[in-house]
Amino acid sequence: MNEKMAVHTSVPGSGTTTTTGSTSSSTSSGQLKRKEIYKYVAPWTIYAMSWSVRHDKRFRLAIGSYIEEYNNKVQIVTLDESSSEFMAKTTFDHPYPTTKIMWIPDMKANLPDLLATSGDYLRIWRLNQDNESTMECLLNNNKNSDFCAPLTSFDWNEADPNLIGTSSIDTTCTIWGLETGQAIGRTNVLSGQVKTQLIAHDKEVYDIAFSGAGGGRDIFASVGADGSVRMFDLRHLEHSTIIYEDPQHLPLLRLAWSKQNSYLLATFALDSNEVIIIDIRAPCTPTARLKNHRGFIDGISWAPHSASHICTAGDDHQALIWDLQQLPRTIEDPILAYQADGEINQIQWSLAQPDWIAICYNNCLEILRV
Repeated sequence: MNEKMAVHTSVPGSGTTTTTGSTSSSTSSGQLKRKEIYKYVAPWTIYAMSWSVRHDKRFRLAIGSYIEEYNNKVQIVTLDESSSEFMAKTTFDHPYPTTKIMWIPDMKANLPDLLATSGDYLRIWRLNQDNESTMECLLNNNKNSDFCAPLTSFDWNEADPNLIGTSSIDTTCTIWGLETGQAIGRTNVLSGQVKTQLIAHDKEVYDIAFSGAGGGRDIFASVGADGSVRMFDLRHLEHSTIIYEDPQHLPLLRLAWSKQNSYLLATFALDSNEVIIIDIRAPCTPTARLKNHRGFIDGISWAPHSASHICTAGDDHQALIWDLQQLPRTIEDPILAYQADGEINQIQWSLAQPDWIAICYNNCLEILRV
């Protein structure tokens, strides 16, 4: 059969059930069928993608184009649950492809509806009730030069949404302070200033992520072309801790902290088909290596509601969910596998709706019920 196969499991849970060729399920009472997969086809190749975290904006995502020219796009799409169709709510121009997109981590919708993008600079956008977008501010820490060092990634601090950390090819990480605490309805232009900038690595920095440890505000880690994972504390920036180094000094492309276990983080190297799990209490030696991918890894995302589940995706068209509950015993196989129709370049587990995962491949966005 050429149809897709989804393995449907309750996460966390003890068993798995398989559904082949069908993307719907129904209840015994004969209620309307509930789809397991929804798909949106964009007018261009998708690279960056982000779930909205607000509870009042169910099934809203932002996607960014990958077009090899200056003029690129960011699009806000929302699933219409009554028609089971994705609708493009707004599209706006973006210089260069977005290296990352992220909504403000404001689940209770107490703050303005903001979206951040990275590329040549960090930009903050505001969406109004009519889904119209305006750029609130452009954050540039290199005002003495006509040239900018592109930003590879950034992270918005969940514990303090006034903090955003960026990583750059110029070997630095910058922590920005925003003024996001305006009352909703006020139209003051958002502003931001550099709180600190530090040389984080010996070569390009490819990713940055805040940890949930110690209240979730001050500790962050970064990875880069020197093959190391380094951990920093905003209260003690005079030193950092190298918690892992790739044995071949291969560049490390991404990292992600577990949402429920602040000791665990995941990373992967350039042109690698395995994901490294690190326990910072036993640094330098991987706690686990997840090896089932048959192609290079492109994305990782921890479950927001479980300390032991992580999703990985790659060039082999596969999205895999792993259960790490048996650590430090070897984790041989994933508990869920999904085969897409192309190389998956982004994957993200929804923070507001933990039973949904989004993936991007080619010009397609799919959300999958897990």
